[in-house]
Amino acid sequence: MIILARTGTIAVASLGLLAGDALAQPAKLGCISAPTAQGTQTLHCPTAITIVAESGAKFELRDRNRDGHVDSVELSNKAMLLDVPKKPGRAKFNVVTPQAIAAVRGTKWAVDAEGAKTSVFVVDGRVSVARSAGRGSVVLGPGDGVDVEGPGELIVKRWPPARVTALMARLGQ
Repeated sequence: MIILARTGTIAVASLGLLAGDALAQPAKLGCISAPTAQGTQTLHCPTAITIVAESGAKFELRDRNRDGHVDSVELSNKAMLLDVPKKPGRAKFNVVTPQAIAAVRGTKWAVDAEGAKTSVFVVDGRVSVARSAGRGSVVLGPGDGVDVEGPGELIVKRWPPARVTALMARLGQ
């Protein structure tokens, strides 16, 4: 399953960080980093989580429950594709941007943070998307997307194939 998401800010003490340009980041929290021919960076984490970051993406890996494993990403710009397999007892995995928080228990998803807008798209699975300020939330299913910007209501829409293809191409997919 693939989910595209943009999310809000959380205040969390972290054990390990990944920050800066996607291709210049060292692996933390047990994740192994590998650049790809498309200019993206792929992180393989010990909990079977895979994160593909667009070239130039700015993000930090977080360990909210301090168990030594990544369970959240703060993304400040560009896009990510995340594969978070469902595991019994696993807490929700969050992607946080300035506008929204996207949470899943197990799915594959991408995150794109551009300026004052956060966008979330689900290829397969379900993702909960909420404003970082706590004013409204939606649950997306396969083929659904939402743009989080401004003070208006969150409106779930079917994304046209061209939009999905353009985002996936940025992620080397």
